[in-house]
Amino acid sequence: MLVLELDENELAKLVVNIAFEIHVKLGPGLYESVYEEILFKELVKCGLQVERQKAIYLYWDNERVNKYAFRADLIINNKLLIEVKSIEALADVHFKQVNTYLKVTGIKLGLIINFNVALIKYGIKRIVNGLELKST
Repeated sequence: MLVLELDENELAKLVVNIAFEIHVKLGPGLYESVYEEILFKELVKCGLQVERQKAIYLYWDNERVNKYAFRADLIINNKLLIEVKSIEALADVHFKQVNTYLKVTGIKLGLIINFNVALIKYGIKRIVNGLELKST
């Protein structure tokens, strides 16, 4: 299977596996920017199209707002948005923030990855924007 043809859920699985490897090797406690850079490099090595710190503009009444609305940490294959954190605990606002990012970009799936946890499985959260779940 070509990595450029992966759907949102397959991309998310790949990202989670890479985040796990990074966390095992480095552990918690580093700056967000360090985890973001390493995650970026590992995803590019997999042959994915990854945009880092991409400025996202907002349109209001069919006109682009002069200032960008936010910078996306990582956008993978124009299908998956990643918000990298290295904080003590995620707050409700982080989930709402990523949900807003998904609405503005039209991307259907986002992951918040908080590397500042003892076990990475507790630091990975999915946010869905209208994504239909596959039946298994």
